[in-house]
Amino acid sequence: MLSTSTLASCATIGEDCVFGAHVVIGARVVIGVRARIGHHVVIHPGTIIGDDVQIADHAVLGRPPLLSPRSSAAVDAPPAPLRVGHRCRIGTGAVIACGTTIGDDTLIGDQAFVRERVTLGRRVVVGRGSAVENDTSIGDDTCIQANAYITAYMTIEEHVFIAPCVTTTNDNSMARAADVRASMRGPTIRRGARIGGNSILLPGIEIGAEAFVAAGALVTRDVPPGMVVMGVPARVVRTVPQEERLP
Repeated sequence: MLSTSTLASCATIGEDCVFGAHVVIGARVVIGVRARIGHHVVIHPGTIIGDDVQIADHAVLGRPPLLSPRSSAAVDAPPAPLRVGHRCRIGTGAVIACGTTIGDDTLIGDQAFVRERVTLGRRVVVGRGSAVENDTSIGDDTCIQANAYITAYMTIEEHVFIAPCVTTTNDNSMARAADVRASMRGPTIRRGARIGGNSILLPGIEIGAEAFVAAGALVTRDVPPGMVVMGVPARVVRTVPQEERLP
């Protein structure tokens, strides 16, 4: 470790770790073996990081939530520590909040943002500049490409593909409901579904397993499993070919 870094005395660091300049590691942090941590990285107290993890310059891990007084994301209990699985890769300038769990072999791209109480499965990709809001679950082998917005209170199952600049929403009242939190519900995207670039998914809808949403679609209602939809608003146009479906 370089002399310009700051390490809390009660942190636990595994063997063969390499640190850049001006790294800050908080109390009770646990880092596994062979970590590679870039310059100006901040790891907040309590964060747990697995073996063979790479963290690029200026990343911030385990940051406490920063909420407005009116935020619907406030909860009574403080979030649990951030947990990062083995062999994960975290890009330059990425920010990951506490209370989140990241599965093994997952990639968080440059400038991506993952909020509190998010669960990411194994081998997930969160692309450059994408945002994953609080209380969302993302299954194994799902790929979210650059500049996508994944809203709060959303479920994405395994093997889902989300193209660049997709937007998801969770509040039909746009903060005007009497009980905003109770009315919030993001979309559900089932196994193997594919969402085309610049699509918009409205609150509470379900995209069925193996469904295909064409680029630029505005999805206002549930999409049946295995169907292709396109247009504004989106309409079913055909079925997904069998050769394009997952085993």
